[in-house]
Amino acid sequence: MEASGAAEQKLLENVTSSQSSSSSSSLTRKGGLRTMPFIIVNECLERVASYGIMPNMILYLLNGYGMPVAKGTSVIYTWSATSDILSIFGAFISDSYLGRFLVISIGSFSSLLGLIILWLTAMIPELKPSCESIMLHCSSATTAQLAVLFLSLGLISIGAGCVRPCSIAFGADQLKIKEGSNDERLLDSYFNWYYTSIALSTIIALSVIVYIQENLGWKIGFGLPALLMFISAVSFILGSPIYVKAKPGHSLLTSFVQVAVVSVKNRKLSLPDGNFDQYYQDRDSELAVPTDSLRCLNKACMIKTPETLSNPDGSVSDPWSQCTVGQVESLKSVLRVLPMWSTGILMMVSQSSLSTLQATTLDRRLVGNFKMPAGSFSLIMVITLSIVIPIYDRIMVPLLAKHWGMPRGFSCKTRIGIGLLFVCAGKATSALVETMRRTAAIEQGFEDQPNAVIDMSVLWLVPEFVLLGIGEAFNPVGQVEFFYTGFPKTMSSFAMALFTLELAAANVVGSVLVSIVDKVTSLGGKESWLSTNINSGHLNYYYALLTFLGVINYFYFLAICWAYGPAQWQKLEASADKEEEQFENREVPTS
Repeated sequence: MEASGAAEQKLLENVTSSQSSSSSSSLTRKGGLRTMPFIIVNECLERVASYGIMPNMILYLLNGYGMPVAKGTSVIYTWSATSDILSIFGAFISDSYLGRFLVISIGSFSSLLGLIILWLTAMIPELKPSCESIMLHCSSATTAQLAVLFLSLGLISIGAGCVRPCSIAFGADQLKIKEGSNDERLLDSYFNWYYTSIALSTIIALSVIVYIQENLGWKIGFGLPALLMFISAVSFILGSPIYVKAKPGHSLLTSFVQVAVVSVKNRKLSLPDGNFDQYYQDRDSELAVPTDSLRCLNKACMIKTPETLSNPDGSVSDPWSQCTVGQVESLKSVLRVLPMWSTGILMMVSQSSLSTLQATTLDRRLVGNFKMPAGSFSLIMVITLSIVIPIYDRIMVPLLAKHWGMPRGFSCKTRIGIGLLFVCAGKATSALVETMRRTAAIEQGFEDQPNAVIDMSVLWLVPEFVLLGIGEAFNPVGQVEFFYTGFPKTMSSFAMALFTLELAAANVVGSVLVSIVDKVTSLGGKESWLSTNINSGHLNYYYALLTFLGVINYFYFLAICWAYGPAQWQKLEASADKEEEQFENREVPTS
């Protein structure tokens, strides 16, 4: 939560700096609350459209394209990873070159085109292979058919990568806020409404859209998201005349690359012995010399010749030949948190696609004839973390502060560890429940009938999603706060970017893991653990493997925590206690 507040502060600074450069008459004519409906509608409908097609996509790939479970799961992992990676790229392009308005516009129409093409694959029979029955006996998709499918998914990823990282900042650009004024509450109100609308969008996507796909078919199920995306794109463009369009500036990613390039250029230079006159400092920076860690990067901010500082304001004329101490330390702060960042990759590997397949074989009747959609179980995670986070913040933190002397509650690393343990427990529960489900299917004579519904309630899947939701409530929030506390204030918004990159890495790892497990376990003509017929496969073994890797990852996390040592605030408290003890034991001199 603190990371979110820091990101808001960063956006406030960006808003103030970008608006101060504009004329007062221009600000009077453009921006303000009247732009909010256009921006929030664009972001919300984009999320409803894109999130709504993800939970059931595994069923579409299996039933519509005859893909094996392993290949379909790998496609979804790759698609998700591409969207996350493009979010970093979209933020970089908007900050450095095109500006947020143009990038959001491009992204909106890219998503629209991708959803239209995906809808056409459901409407036009020639764009899919023919299947005799669900999940079985499908002819292989041709290269052209797969190309159309992947084109649609790629365009949707481009759209998500352009809209999501830019939308919230673009909305903040519209508010005429003077730093330090009472009107800053307006920005807080905007963030509250923005995050609320995003949460509602996710719930609608995972419930309403998924239900429509399952009960009314793919034609309507894909057509509705395409229609919503059309409304999203048009509504955003309609607001163009009244938007404040901040000009692109400098990007942190560019700065990081510059430090790496200049360090390589200066690799043969010898570092000075702490002489701050030989390092180039930012005018407003308190850092006179770079830190001793990762000393090889310090060469990037060494002053080789005075000619490199040739601009009248003292700035560097060629940033690809001379960097500042602040730039070097910013890159170091990112490199320092990477070990802790790596501990969350396995934790983030999703199993929702496989859980959707499990749910299709279970009795999903809840009330009367109402059946819970197989792809809606991710809602349980969303609801769980929505309950756990307020309970922790409002109840547990005060209790920890009162009885255990923890005014800030659990430390970042403790929350990360708690999250990892709950995720391990969730995956272990998945293995146990799948063992029960598979045994029941075989005992009821459905081993060769993967489409049969067995006599076992789908509610058996709830405990694993609750445990995973609790893990999500602790680990990601703790990670983002850990990143934020390790970064300079000027990089606070980069914490979420690093978390997005972690999601991308997790999806890549998930894709590779699924492919390896499928190939290794099917050697010698054996039935793969990830067989399309999950009743004859061993999905429970795959979940057990994830649990085992999660436990190994937890011990790796403990080693990383040991290497980091105590948190900075704990060091300060220990130092203060030591000084107080020394003061109490000091003899009072007598006259």
